Amino acid sequence: MNHLEGKIPSSVGQIRELQYLNLSYNSLNSSIPSELGLRTNLTHLSLSSNKLNGELPLSLSNLSNLVELGLDNNLFTGQILPSLVSNWINMESLQLQSNELSGEIPTEVGNMNFLLTLNLRRNHLTGVVPQILGNLALLKLLDLSHNHLSGQIPSFVNTIFLRDVNFSYNNLTGRIPCVFQWAPENAFVGNSGLHGYVDSCVDSIPPRHNRNFKKDNKRVLIGILVPVCGLLMVTTVIGLMFRKKSSLVLNKVNTSENFESLESMILQEEVKFTFAEVVKAVDDFHEKYCIGVGGFGRVYKAKLQSGHVVAVKRLNMSDSNDIPTINLHSFQNEIRTLTSIRHRNIIRLYGFCSRRGCIFLLYEYLEKGSLGKVLYGVEGVNELVWATRVKIVQGLAHALSYLHHDCSPPIVHRDITVNNVLLESDFEVRLSDFGIARLLSTDSSNWTDIAGSFGYIAPELAYTMRVTDKCDVYSFGVVALEVMMGRHPGDMLESQLQESSKSRRDNVELLLKDLLDQRLEPPTNESAKAVVLVVTMALACVRTCPASRPTMLFTAQKLSAQTLPCLPKPFGMLTINKLMAG
Repeated sequence: MNHLEGKIPSSVGQIRELQYLNLSYNSLNSSIPSELGLRTNLTHLSLSSNKLNGELPLSLSNLSNLVELGLDNNLFTGQILPSLVSNWINMESLQLQSNELSGEIPTEVGNMNFLLTLNLRRNHLTGVVPQILGNLALLKLLDLSHNHLSGQIPSFVNTIFLRDVNFSYNNLTGRIPCVFQWAPENAFVGNSGLHGYVDSCVDSIPPRHNRNFKKDNKRVLIGILVPVCGLLMVTTVIGLMFRKKSSLVLNKVNTSENFESLESMILQEEVKFTFAEVVKAVDDFHEKYCIGVGGFGRVYKAKLQSGHVVAVKRLNMSDSNDIPTINLHSFQNEIRTLTSIRHRNIIRLYGFCSRRGCIFLLYEYLEKGSLGKVLYGVEGVNELVWATRVKIVQGLAHALSYLHHDCSPPIVHRDITVNNVLLESDFEVRLSDFGIARLLSTDSSNWTDIAGSFGYIAPELAYTMRVTDKCDVYSFGVVALEVMMGRHPGDMLESQLQESSKSRRDNVELLLKDLLDQRLEPPTNESAKAVVLVVTMALACVRTCPASRPTMLFTAQKLSAQTLPCLPKPFGMLTINKLMAG
């Protein structure tokens, strides 16, 4: 938003750590320098609203970390080549509207699994709308208007978040898929070959509302059906649910015929399901199937017809049937994170579904439930022996090490608590609830609001507001201590922050044996060594200074070492002060 003219200097390619470049709303009138493709750290690139021209350089294909690309409102020509977009797998927003681009929409766009916005409006694009675009499960906005696209509109049954769509002024033919009943009329105008909704949409409308579409210029039927008795029933896609201050009331559909044909997004091939099957399995989300309640929503246990037992997390909705923004964001975040990672100690997401005014996620069902439930229940005494507790801490460490060091970009969970650690029947750990997880930028700009659970949040977040992997390290340390102590280590953590206090001096002289869960006999032999190692690493993880905390990779490696270190003193004589010094 200045008055810059002329070329984008090729020397921009020499800014090695460049991640964010915004030159929009100027008067630049050159082509894009190919050297820009050398800056592979770029996540955000906006050159919109200039007079830039020429073809899109293939060197931009090197920018595999791009999250947002804005080249709209310029004079770019040529095609959107498949080789250009094939590496943009992290893209969330692709805006190429109002240019002179030609050729077909490459099917490789359908591989951008995190894409939220796709705007190709006002170009000269030809060919069909790729069927694969219907696989973009997180897509919110799709604008293909004012082009020369032909053929039929794909079904888009899997794009459950789509709420803004525009196919107007093309050469599209056939009938409009039922999934777009909610769309405004002008989203389809200017396509002489379109003939209203497919027959199944028309047949589902009560006779009083069934119209002749052949000569009706309004080829879009708004998906609001008003029964004679005054009950308002809405059969719509999830996009309508996201609109604020909606006056629509989402009523129950009591017969399976009304939703049996609606599809769900299945992410794992071994578990297939339909919306109707899930609803029946939990008796329309009856309380007797509820196994947990949280801020995000309720969790139900469901046995599918295939024999699979799954956990169903249903999103909370307010009384007005609007979905709170934070809940929606958590829902999308969980899908985004869990579809991109796979680890034995991280919960598996089987799929998600959005129908009948409710949206839910299907996970693997963990028989033992949460670590908190087991730790503070009868099993905490009978089954959580020292070796099992060590195993649990090791599994959690490996899960976090994977997120921090094996994912690109790294992922910070931000809400590690005993309630978000689930246990299999053999006490194998599954880390769950990625609703507030975030991808970690490699620069220093990871600013955030304080988020997480009280008692587990790293102290530095109160004054720096900057999230790092060391925030997870701190939370891990809290959970590890809680597992070993059989109670939350709140008093110890508070005294850590008050270095001159008498309570801290008393705390460090506390014997380890007195700190541990008194419901169990003190550990002996190899168990004693393992417990000492866990507590030592946990104390290192909750250090006040983030830089002095170990990484999760180092922690996981230490906890899984084949040979345990010898005890510096007899177990009964070890103090917390000694372990902190170690």
